[in-house]
Order: sequence, then structure tokens, then C-alpha cells
Amino acid sequence: MLPSAFIRGATLIAGFFLSASIGGASLVGAAHAQGTGSATLDNVRARGQLLCGIAGNVPGFSLADSQGKMNGLDADSCRIVAAAALGDANKVKFVVTTTQNRFTALQSGEVDMLSRSTTWTLAREGNLGLVFAWVNYYDGTGFLVKKNANIKTAKEMDGATICIQPGTSTELAVSDFYRLNKLKFTPILIGDLAELQGAFLSGRCDAYSTDGSALATFRFTQGAKADDLVLLPDIISKEPLGVMVRKGDDKWFDLVRWSFIASLTAEENGVNSQNLDTFAQATVPDIRRLLGQEGELGKALGIDNKFGYNIVKQVGNFAEMWDRDITPLGVPRGINNLWNKGGVQYAPPMR
Repeated sequence: MLPSAFIRGATLIAGFFLSASIGGASLVGAAHAQGTGSATLDNVRARGQLLCGIAGNVPGFSLADSQGKMNGLDADSCRIVAAAALGDANKVKFVVTTTQNRFTALQSGEVDMLSRSTTWTLAREGNLGLVFAWVNYYDGTGFLVKKNANIKTAKEMDGATICIQPGTSTELAVSDFYRLNKLKFTPILIGDLAELQGAFLSGRCDAYSTDGSALATFRFTQGAKADDLVLLPDIISKEPLGVMVRKGDDKWFDLVRWSFIASLTAEENGVNSQNLDTFAQATVPDIRRLLGQEGELGKALGIDNKFGYNIVKQVGNFAEMWDRDITPLGVPRGINNLWNKGGVQYAPPMR
């Protein structure tokens, strides 16, 4: 669990228009869009499918099951946007990306949004022409070591070799930690996740470092050998993991952000996929607006006023997504709980 966290109520402002040429077509800012007011939403509707960038190999976040269905919190984050934009959570094409090509995929228009356990940082938002629409998982950088190494804290790893994926915020976090504590380490940089984890298990490096959630899920997947691995208590950075879109299409940014807020609002009000239809005659204003029974919130986003209903009915509220995707891995919800349950997930008012 992170030692501290910030409430994600800050308003994100898309600052400039991004144009990119793709196969003769041009992606332009919202000011130049026709139809819905969003060039991206118009493209999504024209093809009848949302293109969503994911990792595709991370249990709990995005990993296909034996039937080929993509499961996980990041995958469900794509689905709620499809439910809002198209009225059908299944109209998603999952595009597997790597830590090296994920931003290029979004910048070029290969995907409409990126939901890939990506840390929200100033450099990424300031330099890439991309913007974070929400945080779906508050995390922090940690270390996984072998139990027989008898290491209790990260500060005991002076001179250690550490397995890290290149192109991630983990590189800087580990470097900062060692520099701050006047310690030395040797990074072992491997892009392929399976190869990286195999290098750690084989003893090529003394520790494996990435987001704490990923370390916990990796340890869980080791089955009977999980007890041979120890997740150190040190959390050395804040890693708010979120969903990204291109700058310049403000209406699409709004749609993606408010889709997530709708899932939080449903949880706050006790509305879930199982009891949703019992609220057909709801009297609570917040619930009525969420379900499109009054007001025109969807119209403001260029979509159906019942977008909140579609999200909850087809994907569930945020608690349902968490329980389906993260809880089975043994990871407590902690600071990812609602604000009124000791966490930092806070839904701005839908009104």
C-alpha cells in the first residue's frame, strides 16, 4: 500500500490540437470534427469498434483466457468506454502494445485510447501530445526477491542487479531510490516481460522491480512456488496508473473520463449490474442522472443519455470490476477503495 496518495479530483485540460496522417486519413482536433464534435468518436462509430491499446500479458489487468477473451481491469476499462460510445461493451478490438511502442500507437491513431497500466507523469503529459483521462489503479514501485536471499528491505540491496523493463517509469524510480540512498545497482533491462521474469527466476538478477500490483500478481501466478518469493515492504514511488487519449480532442477526453466516473458513481450509490433494473423508478437524483432517467448528460458528451446504464449493465460498477479482475489475485483494494471507505477514488458529481 502506498504511504501517501493524492485525491484525483484535479481537472485535466487538453491543451493543443494534434494532427496525424494515417493511411491518407487525417486525425484532427475536436474543433475540426464533424458530427459528434469528436473526431475520435466519429471514427469509432464509423468503424463500429473501439481500438484499445493494452499489454495483453498481465494477469489482473489484460490477459486472454483459454477462450480468447481478454480479461482484466485495463481490458474492462476499454469495455466501459465502448459501452458508452457504442452502446455495446463487446465492440472492442484489443491491440497489444509494448512499453516501447505504446505511446506511438496512440499518437499515430493505431488505437483510440491506451489502457496499459501506464503511470501518469508530467513528462509524459507534457511532451507526448497525450493526456491522462483517469487513474484506474493507484500503485507504487516495489521489489520482489528470492526468500533464500534473506533480504528484508530494499536498502540492503547495495550492489544488486535488478531486472527492469526499459521504457517504464520503474527505471527512473529505481535510479532515484539508489541515488537518494547513496547505493549502487546494476539494471538488467529486458523488454519482453516473460523473458524478464524468467531472468529473475533463473537468478540472473537479484531482484525484480516494477509496480507493486504487477509484482503481487506475478508472485501469485507462481502457485506452490509463490512462497519462495518475497515482496519487500518498500514502496519507493507513487505510480498512478491510468488511461490515455490524444490531446486536442476534448470531447473524446470527456467521454473517456466520465465513463470511468460513471462506474465510480454507480458504486457510491450501490448500483451494480445485478440490481440495476430495480432502480427503474429511482427517486435519488444522482441515480436518475446516472441511468439517464433525467437530464441530458450523455448528449453533452455526444452519446446516449443512458451511457451510465449501459456501462453498469454490461460491465459493472468499479467494485465489480475490481472483484472480478484483481481480488482473485490476492491484492487488497487498499487506497483504490472509494474515498468514503478509506481510499482515494472519488467521483466528481454527475450533474
